[in-house]
Amino acid sequence: MRNSSKQIRLCDCNRSFDLDAERLSGLSSGAGVSVHHELCRRELPVLEADLAAGCDVAVSCTQESALFSELADAIDAARPIRFFNVRENAGWSDERAAVTPKMAALIAAATTLPEVEPVTGVQMQAGRALLIVGEAGAALGWAERLSGSFEVSVLMTERAGEVELPVENAYPVWSGSPLALKGHLGAFELSWTQQNPIDLDLCVRCNACIKACPEGAIGFDFQVDADKCKSHRACVTACGAIGAIDFSRKDVARSERFDLVLDLQAEPLLKRVELPDGYAAPGRDPFDQALAVQSLGECVGEFEKPRYVAFESGLCAHSRSRKSGCNNCIEVCSTEAIRSNGDVIAVDPYLCKGCGTCSTVCPSGALTFHYPRVPDVGLQVKTVLTEYARAGGSDACVLFHAAEAGGKLIERLARRGRGLPARVIPVEIWSADAVGLDLMLGTLAMGACQVAVLTAGSHDPAPLQAQAGHAAAILGALGYAGEPVRIVDAADADDWQKLERALWDWTPATAVGRPASFRLLPKKRETLELALRHLVAEAPAARTEAGVPALVALKAGAPFGQVMASDACTLCMACTGACPAGALRASNDSYRLDFIERNCLQCGLCVNACPESALSLEPRLLFGDEARRARKLREADTFHCVSCGKAMGASPMIEAMISRLTGHSMFASATELSRLRMCGDCRVIDLMKNEKSTKAWDMTE
Repeated sequence: MRNSSKQIRLCDCNRSFDLDAERLSGLSSGAGVSVHHELCRRELPVLEADLAAGCDVAVSCTQESALFSELADAIDAARPIRFFNVRENAGWSDERAAVTPKMAALIAAATTLPEVEPVTGVQMQAGRALLIVGEAGAALGWAERLSGSFEVSVLMTERAGEVELPVENAYPVWSGSPLALKGHLGAFELSWTQQNPIDLDLCVRCNACIKACPEGAIGFDFQVDADKCKSHRACVTACGAIGAIDFSRKDVARSERFDLVLDLQAEPLLKRVELPDGYAAPGRDPFDQALAVQSLGECVGEFEKPRYVAFESGLCAHSRSRKSGCNNCIEVCSTEAIRSNGDVIAVDPYLCKGCGTCSTVCPSGALTFHYPRVPDVGLQVKTVLTEYARAGGSDACVLFHAAEAGGKLIERLARRGRGLPARVIPVEIWSADAVGLDLMLGTLAMGACQVAVLTAGSHDPAPLQAQAGHAAAILGALGYAGEPVRIVDAADADDWQKLERALWDWTPATAVGRPASFRLLPKKRETLELALRHLVAEAPAARTEAGVPALVALKAGAPFGQVMASDACTLCMACTGACPAGALRASNDSYRLDFIERNCLQCGLCVNACPESALSLEPRLLFGDEARRARKLREADTFHCVSCGKAMGASPMIEAMISRLTGHSMFASATELSRLRMCGDCRVIDLMKNEKSTKAWDMTE
């Protein structure tokens, strides 16, 4: 039975592609479906009537979303319109005759999924305090232009030709050499050193020093040219009680806080892939400088940005007891928003721009991407794959792409090229960099035969390629034929031909025979385990004579693997205290080091904590239940006191101690050395019996 309050309006954009109204209506789960040719023009009253009646309306056109939203606002519609794209994502394709299953999947994702829970936000506020850093002429020139609209300050870092300070002292002007710029929009802090003898903070610009200098070493920027100065110090005398000139100044450290920074230096203060909002470094090109000033003007006010990632410190494998472990997130962060904070890391939400690479490379799931969350993306993927298969589609390939850069590239491909193949279902996310191994394997377990990730908008595709490499190795070992994961390295819309070749020349790979029924979970390791269990259960290799292999070797950086212990291990158990995931454990009933491979993150903390350098890592993945069971990594006999037989500890540890102390002056003789093999009590008794040194009670005055 159709629900008249829920309407899906499909438009074929002046008959530029085909829409199978009858079939799509039958797949629409009770909503009213209608096909239009000019919904944005002649048929607009149909949409107006839906909105006036209070219907829940979904429209398959994003091009005219502004027009439709304006109409909804004009009649004060009870519900906002939901927009989705079938034209570029499906209709405009060389396989347009076969796109109905994909259209059904796109319609289902747009109309049946629940509202995503909003993420928490970060409040940012920026005033008009603008610092301009750079060569004196350029910096002062922009300061004069902007002083009416900003609270301007200038730091002159160098001189280039004749420069004169403004007659009116309307804004602070300093000179010096910048040391460091910290902070974010609304809270930048610059530190610099005052290198010139004339402190412009104290200078009253009376020109006395200029007139007094016999060499003309002081210009009208009130800075001393050290090459011309002959140390007459006439300027100091002329300055008098003002005290602005000091050739032996000790206190040269300066710092100030600003809301915005315009960096005009050839070498910018910040050298990051992603610069913080409110900081612009256009270099010395005047046109670029003008564009930068315009963008800074848009940063004034109060803003809210999403808190893109969540951090669970208990899962972090960064450090333990000052021993370094995993630094993956710090190394890949393009904004330098992640820093070491003792045994864990700290994320600055004000600097984070939400690329999500940190969550992709995090082996434990301590960092999780929340914009959107993996369970939300997983539900969308599950919905489109289920509906695509129900509508008769096969060999589904899920294409993850960034909302803005990736969407533009797909649109360009549809307009200029062959469009997307009928089996390729695009899934829009905030950042393609956030597609990790859990999402790749989870998507394949839910029925996709392939996963493609479009790198448009990515600052570095290398982490994505590494994740794809791990996935390919695992799936290849399980017998899944073909290329299951492909990273499409196309930077922007101009690279649409790269995307076209990557998708149209891609032969479908082997998919699971039975799609998984589970949903992707918030915790990364749990999702990975669910996906791997299903992929192993459905593995084509299981139907061969050889069967599923016991393990597959992986490349360095994989989040799975084993720890190996050499004979140098003394069972001191330092590694068990360092392991953040409980993969290494001390046995309760003997001197034995146990290892649970399923828990190992390959973070390296155990290797760095081992005083004997006895441990090493081997990235690999065990497919059987053995990975979930504790196995003996190293075991030793108990060392007993040679005098009374009391248990003292692990034999290798005692022997290592004796070996280190052999040759020490306190244990030079065999008798003294033999005491190390005794327990504490026997050692004291032996010392009292055999020690020949003077006793306190035998001493006289």
